[in-house]
Amino acid sequence: MAQASQATIGNSEFDRDTAATRRSEGVYDIDLSAGWTIISAVNGGYLLAVLGRALADALPHPDPFTISAHYLTASQPGPAVVRTDVVRSGRTLSTGQASLLQYDEQGREVERIRVLASYGDLGALPDDVRTTARPPVIPPMEQCFGPEDGPAPVDGSSAITERLMLKLDPATLGWALGAPSGKGEMRAWFGLKDGRDADPLSLLLAVDALPPTAFELGISGWVPTVELTTHIRCRPAPGPLRVSITTCNLAGGFLEEDAEVWDSADRLVAQSRQLARVRLR
Repeated sequence: MAQASQATIGNSEFDRDTAATRRSEGVYDIDLSAGWTIISAVNGGYLLAVLGRALADALPHPDPFTISAHYLTASQPGPAVVRTDVVRSGRTLSTGQASLLQYDEQGREVERIRVLASYGDLGALPDDVRTTARPPVIPPMEQCFGPEDGPAPVDGSSAITERLMLKLDPATLGWALGAPSGKGEMRAWFGLKDGRDADPLSLLLAVDALPPTAFELGISGWVPTVELTTHIRCRPAPGPLRVSITTCNLAGGFLEEDAEVWDSADRLVAQSRQLARVRLR
């Protein structure tokens, strides 16, 4: 039997599902795919990539350097509109804002997300790196576990996992066995299931695609993102990524998640911090 060819950057399900059609200057139409949902809500990292791709088209620079998103209401699969605005266009950096909107039952526009971002050219950055950061220590991929290793999920409960290559560090999997560690940590090998290599836009997905650290704190249920800021540091090398997410403080029903994404060349390629809400029982 012939082997299916590996997806490539620009020719993959992720690229097709994050591509919006330009209706007019600064206005884009998209049909949000149900393939990137958790329960019925569309994943926040996928949505960030949708907005990131629209801004890459609207701005004169190709790559997101920093993008901050406020999640206002839960997005649903189906038609949406992205509206962009160029705030400033400079020689090395340009800044833009974008909103994603959908329609309610009465046909009124409802804003789902609003972002502010600065774009540049990652390929033009100098190679000088001075850092104390170290890649996360994760067991080899064959010693880690993915969704396919657990019980069969309820149909439609987490469609996004069918599109991800996700192998979780056993040390952060206590929640799946009914024995959470009490530490706010989650670590995993990460990639796209169809073999597409990572690029700056897919890094926007990677920072928000692991199970919530709240699970290892013994808290179950939906953990919606309130705000997410992501920094893209360089173009990732081909191969699987390593993602490490930690939470240090849960207070008043809110927690922070700090994420680092490392590529196969041991480079820190993305960082993020998000504020999320948890439902305490």
